[in-house]
Amino acid sequence: MPSPEEQLEILKRGSAKILNDEELLAKLRLGRPLNVKLGVDPTAPDIHLGFTVALQKLRQFQDLGHQAILIIGDFTAMIGDPTGRSKTRPQLSHDAIMANAKSFQAQAFKILDPQRTQTVFNGQWFEMMTFEQVMKLNARVTLQQMLQREDFKNRIDRGEAVHLHEIQYPIMQGWDSVVVKADVEIGGTDQLFNILVGRDLQREEGQPQQVVFLMPLLEGLDGVQKMSKSLGNYVGVNEPPVEMFGKLMSISDKLMARYYLLLLGETVPDGHPMDAKKQLARRIVERYHGTDAGAAALEDFNTRFSKRDLASAELPILTLAGVAGDIVSAVVAAYAQGFQIAKSRGDARRLVEQGSVQLREEKVTDPKATPAFQPGDVLKLDKTRAVRIG
Repeated sequence: MPSPEEQLEILKRGSAKILNDEELLAKLRLGRPLNVKLGVDPTAPDIHLGFTVALQKLRQFQDLGHQAILIIGDFTAMIGDPTGRSKTRPQLSHDAIMANAKSFQAQAFKILDPQRTQTVFNGQWFEMMTFEQVMKLNARVTLQQMLQREDFKNRIDRGEAVHLHEIQYPIMQGWDSVVVKADVEIGGTDQLFNILVGRDLQREEGQPQQVVFLMPLLEGLDGVQKMSKSLGNYVGVNEPPVEMFGKLMSISDKLMARYYLLLLGETVPDGHPMDAKKQLARRIVERYHGTDAGAAALEDFNTRFSKRDLASAELPILTLAGVAGDIVSAVVAAYAQGFQIAKSRGDARRLVEQGSVQLREEKVTDPKATPAFQPGDVLKLDKTRAVRIG
């Protein structure tokens, strides 16, 4: 095992903020495996690449000999983390959450070593709590503390509701840290408030406080907002290889450097940006689907775009039922159905007017055009994306 100082340098790579280096180094010098916590609420059955940033850091701790603790928030998911939310999350049933949890674990273990991961559900302790215990736990945190959160303050300023069950969330996440005696908690930069609550509760319980280990938030395919299923700018870990590859090829060159850093821990290799992007997409597909799938996805992409043989390529299917017959509406629908990117009509119009859109290998430059779409037709949206009319 590397020395504590060497471990610290390894772990710092790619992190956004650690509170603080000195505390982490002191814990690494204890000479025992640290309890490293990462919590997730299975509010959906699939995870996206944005969440894998934290999972990869947890795997790094594993590889250095530390104990990974993956907390499945079957109880906290029924509240839903209010972090960054402009409104209350819809509440899920416990059955739906547990079904999501099963799928989530299978995907998480594509990164983590299951033999060296302690997986626990926080329902194991929360469902045993009496109302008296819940009141005593709430008495440790003030309303003023909760209202320091920017998302709560912003909603109140806008006259929007903040429900009392949402205020419970940081307390519950913090109590998880007490129960598992976390030495380190990993989270995105938006989790700072929640993790600090955990430190406060640990101190009150007479435990050593956990180190706050924050990872950067990965931008989605739009390159602006963080990757999120609700925003439709995500790449799912379980997506078919060809779709995953195609989505990754759609990112900007600037965003590509960010993906290399956060997903591969590397810098963009020298050479043509298109070749670098293909290498990025292939390696990520390989990570979640295997070497053969990565090679096949690359070949499919080359067939579709480098060789311009779209007619024989496997493409997302575009359903035009209920869609207006003009080309702009078709492009908007194609992005929404094929790539989960919400293109506005203005964006679609610009793609048409600049000559990016092709139907049956012919450019369509009139945004008012109403072509006769036929099943099997290939609609090319830009240099790297195309769909087939269903």
